[in-house]
Amino acid sequence: MPTPENAAAAVDQLQRFSKRWVRERFPLGDELRTYNWVKLKADLIAGATVSLVSIPQAIGFALIVGLPPLMVIMSVIIGGFVAALFSSSRHLVFGPTNSISIILAATIYSMSDVGALSPAQITLLLALLIGAFQLIAGLTQLGKLTQFISRSVIIAYSTAVGLLLAAGQIPHLLGIVAGERGNFVDGLVHAAVSLAALDFNPYAALMGGATLLLFWAIEHFFPKLPAELFGLVFLSLFTKYGGLAQLGIHTIQDEGALAVAVPSFLGMPLESANPSVISPLLGAALAISLLGMLEAVSISKTLAAKSGQRLDSNQELVAMGLANVANSFYGAMPGSASFARSGANYHSGGRTQIAALSSSLMVLAALFFVAPLINFIPVPSLAAHLIRIGWKLVHRDQIRIALRATRSDAIVFTATIAAAFFLKLDTAIYVGIGASLILFLRKASAPSLVEYSFSDSGTLTELDDRKQRRNNAISIVHVEGELFFGAADLFQEQVRYLADDGDIRVVILRMKNARHLDATSVMSLLQLHEYLQKSGRHLLVSGINPDVEKVLRASGAWEKLGAENIFPAEANLTASTKKALLRASHLLQTTKADVRIFYDRKKQSEQGGDAKSFPDDKGKLEDYAI
Repeated sequence: MPTPENAAAAVDQLQRFSKRWVRERFPLGDELRTYNWVKLKADLIAGATVSLVSIPQAIGFALIVGLPPLMVIMSVIIGGFVAALFSSSRHLVFGPTNSISIILAATIYSMSDVGALSPAQITLLLALLIGAFQLIAGLTQLGKLTQFISRSVIIAYSTAVGLLLAAGQIPHLLGIVAGERGNFVDGLVHAAVSLAALDFNPYAALMGGATLLLFWAIEHFFPKLPAELFGLVFLSLFTKYGGLAQLGIHTIQDEGALAVAVPSFLGMPLESANPSVISPLLGAALAISLLGMLEAVSISKTLAAKSGQRLDSNQELVAMGLANVANSFYGAMPGSASFARSGANYHSGGRTQIAALSSSLMVLAALFFVAPLINFIPVPSLAAHLIRIGWKLVHRDQIRIALRATRSDAIVFTATIAAAFFLKLDTAIYVGIGASLILFLRKASAPSLVEYSFSDSGTLTELDDRKQRRNNAISIVHVEGELFFGAADLFQEQVRYLADDGDIRVVILRMKNARHLDATSVMSLLQLHEYLQKSGRHLLVSGINPDVEKVLRASGAWEKLGAENIFPAEANLTASTKKALLRASHLLQTTKADVRIFYDRKKQSEQGGDAKSFPDDKGKLEDYAI
């Protein structure tokens, strides 16, 4: 029967858990306890800088996706505000990004013949699904799974996004009448055919070129000013009062005028949609969710490493999930962590999450003052701005590393970027992850053995000419690396092949560097033991570490192999092998035995050792004397 003391203890424990849970889910609360005017001033300055960057970028993303500009700007306002409330990073800024804009545009295009959904409805449904995926991932502590995705996949994907973004803006830059939206190749072919036929607006091309030149001049002569903002404001004023409409140069108001509006709750997007349309959206929603997780974790860790802040990756997913759900409720497109705006926040001196909060509020306030002016921004100028953003996503140093580091990295990079160009952009993520995992498993499951023997001088060396090897009664097989299910069978086959020599009577597996045994590798080990037993031979195991010993004992393999045939590792690196050799001599009823050593040449080379010498051991003949 519960006592008052037990009830009080339970209540106290529940209160402590609740406080800890609230503190973890609302990291801004800890920042506010020590907040002061100095931090507020720094945050407001950083927030103003971020808001100046956010507005022209949001308008550009609206041009990519083909949505009303207000839907994109509301992602900056609503999503950015909600994410900052719950983010553990002091500098992360949420909102529309390059990659999400391109995937969203491709998804809207592919869904044009499914149901009766408008692009806005598809966008809001995707925002809800993406937010749900990310929120579940954060609450179930799945944030660490992102570390298993190869960096080469991210480099290739960001490179593809940058090139696709730049290529997609060429028709707008040149005033070419855009054809139907297709893949990367279709877009380039359409632009090339139009150029060859001189079917473009030369005035639009001049405007685009002048915009790039203007941006360069501002950056070169006034490096402290945000080039895109001041450049686009100047061009909008020039367009408004310069009378360029008769030249056929389109402006933002021709694509969809930006109106001033206060955020309003629209409700669940599922209420006006047929539930059957959700299934076709799940693939794109999952890909965008995964991409958002990668962007958020990568950006937040990069900035945290510079600022010295401790970070909770799972909380970043929770913050993004809540932000995207809020976007769907308030009629905004989905968003993610923005490297450009997050970097601007950090470099502008932002101290806490208040900087991102204030930035969202400043963007909302700016709508009332600059919306009429934004409508006069020339489309070629906005396209030039987006081409610059796309080109900045192509990091040549990182590409060089990915292509030259290893053959596997080069294959993963090439497969990912090719999939992005010729398949759906969201599919490229799965192709890259799949290729990296397949190559890793192939590498991890391919043990390599090199035969060693004693030279005339008594040192342990690799046999250059296997025809000259002596007939030995004992072979020692050095096992290194992961012995998981993927490597177990191949390992067993190689050892069995070596043991097929009729002169070998005892096989010693030296497993000092073997790791991660599982059920498959244990069963392969027992099968090898049975195979040798049938021909009157013996299997000994030496140098096992505590983790391997634990697996052998728990699985029952310890008893089947025989405790007298297993020799755990000791402080002396060769002691367990000496004991195994002594046991082998007893089994052979001899006082001396020739020894053959097999070692992984590849592992030794990777560790920087001499392939001709034996690592860890001194290679003395007396170390193996029986």
